[in-house]
Amino acid sequence: MSTSAADWRIGVLFSRSGATGVTESEHFFGTALAIEEINAMGGVLDRKLAPVVYDPKGDSAEYRRLATRLLIDDEVNVIFGCSRSSSRKAVLPVVERNNGLLWYCSFYEGFEYSPNVIYTGACLNQNSMQLAAYLLRNKGSRFFLVGADYIYPRESNRVMRDMVEQHGGEILDEVYLPVEAGEAQLEEVVRDIVLLQPSVVFSTLVGESARQFYRLYRKHGLDPKSIPIASLSMAEEEIRLIGADLCEGHITSATYFNSLDNESNERFVSLWHARFGDRPTSTWSEMAYSQVHLFARALQRTGSLDTARLVQSAHAVTFDSPEGLLSIDADNNHCALTPRIGVCRSDGQFDIVWEGKEPIKADPYLSTLGFSEFWLD
Repeated sequence: MSTSAADWRIGVLFSRSGATGVTESEHFFGTALAIEEINAMGGVLDRKLAPVVYDPKGDSAEYRRLATRLLIDDEVNVIFGCSRSSSRKAVLPVVERNNGLLWYCSFYEGFEYSPNVIYTGACLNQNSMQLAAYLLRNKGSRFFLVGADYIYPRESNRVMRDMVEQHGGEILDEVYLPVEAGEAQLEEVVRDIVLLQPSVVFSTLVGESARQFYRLYRKHGLDPKSIPIASLSMAEEEIRLIGADLCEGHITSATYFNSLDNESNERFVSLWHARFGDRPTSTWSEMAYSQVHLFARALQRTGSLDTARLVQSAHAVTFDSPEGLLSIDADNNHCALTPRIGVCRSDGQFDIVWEGKEPIKADPYLSTLGFSEFWLD
């Protein structure tokens, strides 16, 4: 797109290739859709958003290098980007040193705060705790944990283990694989599941390894209706790539599903399909889209890309998003979000089997709430 000196220059730093290329492309498309929508309405204060876009290709060192390039060479102060915790942590020192502002839309393990980051994705008290309670009450007490070997899966599994064991459950095994695990490694895990017959498998695998794991699950005769895979990340687009018929009965905990019935989501889905065709919306694309609208509202108030002023304004704005009303907590820069649990259908959509009554304040350090707070009705 053509730009002018009067435009608001912003950075976009999502991987369109590499291990997480599918889900980060959804982040990218959601971001692009919001930028296009805002610009079509005249921009912010009659100035358009002008994205400077790079593809880090899933490499943490590239995230760091390109974030530096955005902040110093491109003189961009605001970045929408990163998906995995490893990439966020690679970028964070650069953002803080240059007093930039990172908008981070992925759910993550918590235990972090920075005045230079707005965290719009769910942390563990907004998705994982509800999932543990639902599984223990509805699926059984014998858990098998499998994840990719980096920060988020290990922290998620640590908390999941604590919650399960506090309520009389048992962790049969806890296995970690490389981010880009091969078929032989995945098959070994599936064979262990067949042998152990857990009540549920909690997966924090990512990318093609996660998709291959779901395919192998059915290949080895495991039935999701009796031993489901539960996840915080397996959403509509990846299910389409796996094959929806292979995913029927598996469970995902997220703050957004394509099947949500409200006017904001109907509008979002309509805009999305007009722009991207048959590709479904998901929790990956929706929060990327919504956080750009939160940013635009904050920018409208400040008329400035100054980090401190933007953060202060972000605390004062709301957005009626496709998943519900969003607001950012001044205490920790995290969004209040409504947790939901969905069971995958044969058409690739989710039946929402449980939903929070209202948005839950993020508690990234798990400092104020016990697991009893999440024991579902």
